[in-house]
Amino acid sequence: MSTATTTPTVTTPTVTTPTVTVPNIPTAQPDDQLAADFYQYEALLSDEEREILLKARAFLRKDIKPLVNEYWGKGEFPFEMIEKFRTSGLAALAYEGYGEHKPAASHLLGGMLATELGRVDASTATFFGVHNGLGFYSIYYGGDQEQRDRFLPAMASMDKIGAFALTEPLGGSDVSGGMRTTARREGDDWILNGAKKWIGNATFADYVVVFARDVDDNKVKAFVVEKGTPGFRPEKIEGKIALRIVQNAEITLTDVRVPEADRLHNIKGFRDVAEVLRVTRGGVAWQALGVMIGAYELALDYAKERMAFGRPIAKFQMVQDLLVKSLGNITASWGMLVQLARLQDQGIFRDEQSALAKEYVAARMRESVAWCREIFGGNGIVLDYDVARFFSDAEALYSYEGTHQMQTLIVGKSITGHSAFAG
Repeated sequence: MSTATTTPTVTTPTVTTPTVTVPNIPTAQPDDQLAADFYQYEALLSDEEREILLKARAFLRKDIKPLVNEYWGKGEFPFEMIEKFRTSGLAALAYEGYGEHKPAASHLLGGMLATELGRVDASTATFFGVHNGLGFYSIYYGGDQEQRDRFLPAMASMDKIGAFALTEPLGGSDVSGGMRTTARREGDDWILNGAKKWIGNATFADYVVVFARDVDDNKVKAFVVEKGTPGFRPEKIEGKIALRIVQNAEITLTDVRVPEADRLHNIKGFRDVAEVLRVTRGGVAWQALGVMIGAYELALDYAKERMAFGRPIAKFQMVQDLLVKSLGNITASWGMLVQLARLQDQGIFRDEQSALAKEYVAARMRESVAWCREIFGGNGIVLDYDVARFFSDAEALYSYEGTHQMQTLIVGKSITGHSAFAG
């Protein structure tokens, strides 16, 4: 994908004060401290932000975690989850002027909330991230004020669910230069034709932001396609081994008619698409941190309880080695993401900084969950112990929002001044 960025028409939300309104979510346990927070990163939050984080932690533990294994096993989406999130007040927390939260929360708090989601379940984190990140931010950044006011309040309340359709059946990171989905202007409407693939939430989303190449000027534009629009046909992708709760779809667009009023007017080319990805890519890195933490906590608890040769396996040197290496990866990744959040809050973070975070943290996640699964032995391949789900889901997080290799090339171009992109 292109590494170019542009000055955004709507800037990334910033915060000038740590004081935020506490969402209406359950009271947390006062001693709810993560064993994985070895360097006490959560202490960097303000008291108000810490209260939000702890309440979100309690909400996810009580209302979301009990749903996960059953639906992951079935490959189905628990629609009751939407209502639970709707009453939690967590949506649109990072966006000034939308949702229950004024002012907008800091990126540090937003990142730690993404971590909490990943810590419980990567599928849930992905569902929420697609809606609250990719879908919401595309309209927040790419839409004009009338469009933001028309679409976003219902998304902030989660009365309407969003999705983001960029990837194509024959194109992933290379869609920047070869998007096959087309848009043709016809009077006050646009006619969309083509196909998209791996689009999360698309089987049930109310608003799908579809990117297409304008046949007249060859520039990428974005359109909000509403559920039920004639010619818009999403089909669920079956047989996945990861993120099985997420309803990924292959979308066929056949003469889909979209009014000019639903074209996002501030998306004027792929540089604007890259801006959306620059912001959301950091959120995926925070999710990957959460997956690492979730797997580590499971492995640590299991090691203390599992007996072998008359003693807990936590007393074995090789088990401790795996746990310490995992904790080291968590701690290093967390430190990187804290600084990335600070750069975001200052409005100065760059595409290559976001790319390095996704590349590094996702790679550390992939090896850490493998070490944690190893501690479980044969028990690590069944859902009963949860860690198998983390192990499988890590493969998807490692690949989406730009593969490891694509992030490497973005950073490599930045540090050398030479592009190594093919084509």
